[in-house]
Amino acid sequence: MKARGRVFRYYDNVDTDVIIPARYLNTSSASELAQHCMEDIDKDFVSRVKKGDIIVAGANFGCGSSREHAPLAIKESGIGCVIATTFARIFYRNAINIGLPILECPEASRAIEACDEVEVDFDTGLIRDITKNLEFKAEPFPPFMQAIIAEGGLVDYLKKEATK
Repeated sequence: MKARGRVFRYYDNVDTDVIIPARYLNTSSASELAQHCMEDIDKDFVSRVKKGDIIVAGANFGCGSSREHAPLAIKESGIGCVIATTFARIFYRNAINIGLPILECPEASRAIEACDEVEVDFDTGLIRDITKNLEFKAEPFPPFMQAIIAEGGLVDYLKKEATK
């Protein structure tokens, strides 16, 4: 599985309240949540994001509350992958549960800039900054986690496994 897109760049400690502001949590509609994704930190994000684009961030991405709304809003907005130095533990788990591909790679997080074109190979963990002709290696997920992400999340994965 691969992702390729233009980079949206954020830094350390991006919390779930700026990923999806609490004032919009009165809905569980993924498409409605996506309309407000990142608006408190980047008000033009929703109008600029295209399917497959990539978020690159610093340390502790997704800190704050434990709600699944944050990775769901990111995924539904069209983001193909989030690369960060580190992820908050609960955000990390929620991202896998809803099928949002994420990778930890401090080197990539430091070097990749906004608007760079980046390609990610989830099978190998290879991250290529096409704009700068740089390559980085993240630890790929084990095959069973890749399967969960490929199916769109844990629920869809379990439904598929139940029919085997």
